Amino acid sequence: MINSKGERALAYITTIDDIEPITGADNIELAHIGGWRVIVKIGEFQKGDKGVYFEIDSKVPKEKRFEFLAKKDYKIKTMKLSKFGVVSQGLVMPLNVFPELKDKDVGEDVTQILRVKYSVAEDNERKSNSNLNVYYQLMKNRHPFIFKFRFVKWLMKRECGRNLISFFFGKKKDKPKEFPTFISKTDEERIENIPWRLDNHEKPWVVTEKLDGTSCTYVLKRIKKNKYEFYVCSRNVRQKDETQACYHDHNIYWDLAFKYDIEKHLTWWLDNHEDDEWVCIQGEGVGNVQGNPLKLKEDDLYIFNFITSSNGRFDSNLGKSLVAKWNMKWVPILGTRTLPYTMEEMKRMATGASQVNPDVLREGLVYRSIDGIESFKNVSNEYLLKHNA
Repeated sequence: MINSKGERALAYITTIDDIEPITGADNIELAHIGGWRVIVKIGEFQKGDKGVYFEIDSKVPKEKRFEFLAKKDYKIKTMKLSKFGVVSQGLVMPLNVFPELKDKDVGEDVTQILRVKYSVAEDNERKSNSNLNVYYQLMKNRHPFIFKFRFVKWLMKRECGRNLISFFFGKKKDKPKEFPTFISKTDEERIENIPWRLDNHEKPWVVTEKLDGTSCTYVLKRIKKNKYEFYVCSRNVRQKDETQACYHDHNIYWDLAFKYDIEKHLTWWLDNHEDDEWVCIQGEGVGNVQGNPLKLKEDDLYIFNFITSSNGRFDSNLGKSLVAKWNMKWVPILGTRTLPYTMEEMKRMATGASQVNPDVLREGLVYRSIDGIESFKNVSNEYLLKHNA
């Protein structure tokens, strides 16, 4: 679920929409939560009960109430019970297990209250609002001996302590510039969290392949006549220059900016569109990031958003034609489709071979309205199971 701040909620208050028996199972059944299906003990929940839902890719703290997850290192992932042919995604627990949440309403994000994090350590940095994390990491890189002390680690967990450490060891030049506030950060809601989309079987959607990489945002803003400011950003952090440390072993964001001469192309756009105050392209950087699931020989960029201040987000086909003139790639467009009647059919459609590399599974699909305004993602369960290790 995407919360009100545009961030992914890893844990939130939910309602059990339905309970489904599992053929052949004596002590487990399936709880329906929106479009998610979660294995629970028989009788643990009834339809309409409240609970706390933990999404896949999350990791809960090492507490007594989560001890049953110890063998899984407290991580929650997609799993398949082959014996019953059932896929379970996420974890739901009774609300009474969490007395600190008794006053919370359905839909409220409780990720921070319960200290839930991403199961992959890198994701906690890469997907968070992490300008300051980068700043602190640069201090640690310069003074590794200092940051090994337990007292310093204790200080770094507290705002006043971080301010003190920054006073002595921080450098003004280390602080990254802020992500442009006039641009939305890239994230799509999962279809499981908005199952009501399937109620409309007539509306057409442009379907594109979802690529597994790192989000890249490039913006050029008009400052005054013939003077512009160029922004190169990861999902949350503006990258000052190609030397800025990021969560990969190389700064893929600037590397791709150089590879495709993006600043020059965006400059051409503003030079020829005087009504635009800024122009932005957003895409997925793929290759030697995220374990290179596409098995590519070099880094590459696939655009999925073309946005201007005067027109907003362009539709996919127009965006593709525009960046093609700059010898840039758009995410593979698979055609225009209407939505199926059931979530099960919807999930089956997500699985298939990648058009970028047909030898590997695609991560899933992204659906966008014809006008380019609405969108959501449909991640392949088979892909998640394959990459669970």
